[in-house]
Amino acid sequence: MRATRIVFCALFALGAACLSPAASATQDAFTLSSTAFADGGLMPKVHECTSGGGQDPAKKNESPPLAWSGAPAGAKSYAIVMRDLDNAALIHWVIYDIPATTASLPQNVQHVYRPPVPAGSRQVYYRGSASLYGYQGPCSPSTVNTYEFVVHALDQTSLTGLDSGSSTRTAARAITAASIGSARITGES
Repeated sequence: MRATRIVFCALFALGAACLSPAASATQDAFTLSSTAFADGGLMPKVHECTSGGGQDPAKKNESPPLAWSGAPAGAKSYAIVMRDLDNAALIHWVIYDIPATTASLPQNVQHVYRPPVPAGSRQVYYRGSASLYGYQGPCSPSTVNTYEFVVHALDQTSLTGLDSGSSTRTAARAITAASIGSARITGES
């Protein structure tokens, strides 16, 4: 009976330590946000694709502004991967080699392999309803889908194994392999 009590007390103490504010603050420190939409909220039309048909002038295929904080201390660069969670996790955007000194992306990152902002970053060519480098916004005309944005803190300054011909899946695998922490938000469109 005494041994059972000792084990129970040890487990209780361990659980209390795991749930302490300091432990949970460290665990939840890396965050990603956007001024364009709240986590789980509706994404503005300006971020929707222009290649899905229709003539809605509000749709501009502009990437949303993103900002992150609390990244792991060992981060040497960042990468962002955007997926459509309701369409077989289809990858809509990969931007990587974002310098470690950067903590945000502006709205409408240029659709080029090496955008001028953020300097040094590279984007993967999107091969889908549009053929372009960089961001391809939501293109779900008849359904509301959930889009996930994940920022990864990477243990490398550059993903040298990737180039202008790398696929979104190849890039996503390389990013996951180099990730030392991540933060995410979702948006509906």
